[in-house]
Amino acid sequence: MADFLNVEEALIHLDVRENMTAAEFGCGSAAFALALAQKLDKGRVYALDVQEEKLSALKGKVTQQKIGNVFTILCDLEEKNGSTLQDESLDIVLLPNILFQAENKSAIIEEAKRVLKKGGQLLVIEWIKKSAFGPEKITKPEEIKKISEELGLSLKKDFGSGNYHYGILFIK
Repeated sequence: MADFLNVEEALIHLDVRENMTAAEFGCGSAAFALALAQKLDKGRVYALDVQEEKLSALKGKVTQQKIGNVFTILCDLEEKNGSTLQDESLDIVLLPNILFQAENKSAIIEEAKRVLKKGGQLLVIEWIKKSAFGPEKITKPEEIKKISEELGLSLKKDFGSGNYHYGILFIK
């Protein structure tokens, strides 16, 4: 449905080159990780989640579709160094629909900043309003901008992403 979240439309806001390294934090069904894997065919994409079931399902998809550049990591992104990735090792970090359910939003954004290279891109996608199929609690863009600014990230742009989501792109 055109007015819902379109992964490809959200990704057009990123500067993507085929040899980049990226991660989808809180990957769930990994729609973003799988879409990025096609664009980064000479790079690597990490799909991180706290739920083993989500990662197992993704591993099955990756095997079935013969995708060789997606790697899964079971982790808690709200812990210090929770992603287990190396400092300044990624070009892109995606946070799609994860912050609204996090207890410690700052910890997740801080972890994204830690693993991003200088000049790296952080793309946050979140629910903009309540709907019959959306969450009870949403995270306002002002809150994400405040946390990110306090962590030293620079706002590049914000945009609407369908009728139910917004996106904010930051640069480290």
